[in-house]
Amino acid sequence: MKTKALIKKLNKAVNIPEYKTNGSSGLDLEAFLEKDLIVKSNEAVLVPTGLSIAVDENLEVQIRPRSGLALKKNITVLNTPGTIDSDYRGEIKVILVNLGTKDFVIRNGDRIAQMVVCPILKAEFEIVNELPATLRGASGFGSTG
Repeated sequence: MKTKALIKKLNKAVNIPEYKTNGSSGLDLEAFLEKDLIVKSNEAVLVPTGLSIAVDENLEVQIRPRSGLALKKNITVLNTPGTIDSDYRGEIKVILVNLGTKDFVIRNGDRIAQMVVCPILKAEFEIVNELPATLRGASGFGSTG
């Protein structure tokens, strides 16, 4: 299923993300930097992409880690998944964190994260005095094994 999304380049040099294969659900986001950015161990940084996006109100854009960066370099998206709401029109920026022991250098054009367009369901809450019983009940945090 496809949907229309609007994307704006905030600089003519920015690359537009694209699906790499027919089965890809995510599009790689690139860093748009004037100079290299060093991410020290246990440090978080905000990385600009030079892009803005608009999607329908029943959609969101999720920002997720790239598996290769996470496995090989210990670089991940701090607030994963990051959410870009349908009414946000500012620049997409990615919060990256270095969970490794070595500094990590981000250069202009490096693929830093992926974005996935996802449907949104909005709940209409009803206040009740009791919730329906389940076998699990209120057990959490490791209660299922």
